[in-house]
Amino acid sequence: MATDYISSIYDYWRDLMENKADPRTKDYPLMSSPFPTIAICLSYAYFVKVLGPKLMENRKPFQLRTVLVVYNFAQVLFSAWLFYEASLNGWLNGYNFRCEPVDYSYSPEALRTARGCWWYFFSKFTEFFDTFFFVMRKRYDQVSTLHVIHHGIMPFSVWWGVKYTPGGHSTFFGFLNTFVHIVMYTYYMLAAMGPKVQKYLWWKKYLTLLQMVQFVLVMVHSFQLFFRNDCNYPIGFAYFIGAHALMFYFLFTNFYKTRYLNSEKKNKAAAAAAGLKNNGHPNGILKSSLLQQNGNIGKYTEINGNTKFASAMTTLAATTPTTGSVTTPNGNVTRQRIHAGADN
Repeated sequence: MATDYISSIYDYWRDLMENKADPRTKDYPLMSSPFPTIAICLSYAYFVKVLGPKLMENRKPFQLRTVLVVYNFAQVLFSAWLFYEASLNGWLNGYNFRCEPVDYSYSPEALRTARGCWWYFFSKFTEFFDTFFFVMRKRYDQVSTLHVIHHGIMPFSVWWGVKYTPGGHSTFFGFLNTFVHIVMYTYYMLAAMGPKVQKYLWWKKYLTLLQMVQFVLVMVHSFQLFFRNDCNYPIGFAYFIGAHALMFYFLFTNFYKTRYLNSEKKNKAAAAAAGLKNNGHPNGILKSSLLQQNGNIGKYTEINGNTKFASAMTTLAATTPTTGSVTTPNGNVTRQRIHAGADN
């Protein structure tokens, strides 16, 4: 009985992989089975969350400014080409936004679309380098759960589309996604150029908003087939793409609230509490001063408007002359103020 059950599963799997798949893409790299792609995705997650940080544990962060500029520029070009292919072969050249069937023919246009789908799948692997570079630079704060899930699941998700529906309705997701990546990698390229350029990159949070809008459009575009599927598009893929967009919409929404909305509220509250609302100083400022008070040296630390004397100054006071003053070589009393703002 168990043998028959296993045999039926095996027969079903072979039929799914060999007979139900699009024959035009079956010989493309990594298309014979989903398991190599799954293995690569799992290896990626293990490396960026476990192995990579361990290897970097006793190493200094790599300085990769030039590498990052070149890499991001290459990604801009790659994304622009993919967007051009998706536009020329469909979405800006005759595709029906209401319902578009898959063209399984061997016409030059259909074959070009299928190849473009595979290259989009391949691009999901090149995006792994985003995370690899974070690990090499020890920017572990950037290797968030959202980041790893988003990058780690995309190759596996796209694989099914290339295997069974390389064209048609669901390619709308890739069409939008490549446009978003043109903007996104342009931002990353400019950010990698250093402080002279970074001061103009005030629009970072709008990248997240753009991605959220992308997911909403994909959801609407996919879920409309539930009500009317005139082109007989495989409805299972509409469910799959729509659910995928829904999941990432909520993940990115939570990230946006945490990263921007909640942070802005906390910063405003801190500024109001410290009385720094209108004086031009950044939130979270740290002030330290050495003052001469009645012949004694005292140090105060002022954080968010609250003054505290540091016990560390006891040692300093004990080592100063009996007059209780600290003087510079020119005989003036030392008085200094330090401002340390958080890295944004």
